[in-house]
Amino acid sequence: MTVHSQGAMTDAPQDAPQKSAGRPEKSASPTGPGPKSPRGGRKSLPSGWLPYLLVGPAVLALATLLLYPLIKNVILSFQDINKIEFIQRKYPFAGFSNYTELIGDADFWTVVVRSFAFTAANVVLIMVLGSLIGILLNRLGKKMRLVLSMALVMAWAMPIVASVQVFKWLFDEQFGVMNWVMRTAGFAGYEQHNWMQTGLSTLTIVTVLVVWGSIPFVALNMYAGLTTVGAELYEAARMDGANGWQTFWKIVFPNLKPFFLITTFLEVIWVFKAFTQVYAMNKGGPDRGSEILPVFAYVEGQSQAHYGLAAAISVLTILILVVVMSFYFRLILKQEEEQ
Repeated sequence: MTVHSQGAMTDAPQDAPQKSAGRPEKSASPTGPGPKSPRGGRKSLPSGWLPYLLVGPAVLALATLLLYPLIKNVILSFQDINKIEFIQRKYPFAGFSNYTELIGDADFWTVVVRSFAFTAANVVLIMVLGSLIGILLNRLGKKMRLVLSMALVMAWAMPIVASVQVFKWLFDEQFGVMNWVMRTAGFAGYEQHNWMQTGLSTLTIVTVLVVWGSIPFVALNMYAGLTTVGAELYEAARMDGANGWQTFWKIVFPNLKPFFLITTFLEVIWVFKAFTQVYAMNKGGPDRGSEILPVFAYVEGQSQAHYGLAAAISVLTILILVVVMSFYFRLILKQEEEQ
């Protein structure tokens, strides 16, 4: 009797959970417990009109500051408004005459080519030099990295007009530092040499200014990106006998490819619309030889009083930039799909 009861007891599992009769067993949620409020209840996302009310002020501000001027500018591009019409407040409709005039104007296409060449030269120099300085920041010691970072931030924070005045003094015809440096180095012909006597030389000086002011952004972001690359990857590359160039292309570039794509995209936009540096340096001169599209539109509108034509130039500038950026957007989206 005793043995039989012990065998019956050993047949049943010792750790089996006790189920209460009449109560169904609760299954665990596949997604786990939801977020709870401080009072113990479950949080819920805002619904109804609340999300729209929260983003409403931002949308209204963007529409007021960006959308409305853009619409007015597009309307103005279809009107024939010069100085007389502006004074008389007459706004005659001109159809596509402003656009056809621009498309048939050889000077417009010269400015377009100049704008693309100026943008390409600046972006290449900014990305190459900024990336090299970012790599240097990653390899410097703590103190020297701090000194170089502070210098980069100070250059980046300098107002554009102030930096233009400094560069105009550096390349001044009579009191410029560059003429003194060239004479001191033994070069002849730099007594009161005019560094801005042609459009190409003026844009070269502007390129130095733009690159100098844009390198800090790329360098600091490059350094921040390099801190996310694991040290074991560099160690593995060294063990495989890779040199610095091979380490960059095999380790750094693949890991920071999204950084290079986004940063290049931003630099193209910023350089393409670089108005202040070009206009403040020499007002698009000499003989309008250093004008890029934003300066070309401003000169036509303000100096020549061709307001409708200037509006058409700005609209075409936006369309050209959108077409160019569409190819870049496709490249970024393709990169995201591969990841």
